[in-house]
Amino acid sequence: MDILFDILKYSLPSVFLLILAYMMLSNFMENEEKRRLYFLRKETQKSSIPSRLAAYERLALFLERITPSQLIVRVSSRGLNVQQYQSLLVKTIRSEYEHNVSQQIYISDRAWKYIVTSKSAIVSVINQIAGEMDPELPGIELGKKVINHFMKMDAEPSRKALAYLKSELSKEI
Repeated sequence: MDILFDILKYSLPSVFLLILAYMMLSNFMENEEKRRLYFLRKETQKSSIPSRLAAYERLALFLERITPSQLIVRVSSRGLNVQQYQSLLVKTIRSEYEHNVSQQIYISDRAWKYIVTSKSAIVSVINQIAGEMDPELPGIELGKKVINHFMKMDAEPSRKALAYLKSELSKEI
């Protein structure tokens, strides 16, 4: 019994110190890993901010370019009938969209939904108005009706999306 007591007397403090050292070392290693990840995230964020800002700029430009008043001024209807002009307008919007689709990785899902919804709404209105018109009328008539339609709205879809992009960007900076 005395031998068992002596063994416990010497080994128990050693086991306790071993457990304590293990816990301290594991806690230290965990904190070091967290610190390393924090600095890595901080460095990544520094390098990604210019890319994110460029994405917001490109998407703002996209929204400006597909705003009906800008689009119709930029895309000439000279020599085109309603059907041809409708096709050209929709093709231009889709081309602009495809050019900027990769920017979605730099913005939130909600902001991207605003952009997609805006594009779809504008294309839908152009198609709807063109569908109600005689396809052989001059294309300028389609342009006038589209601009008039959007002027009657409270806010154009592209303006709503742009406002959301601005608000999101201001929260992040």
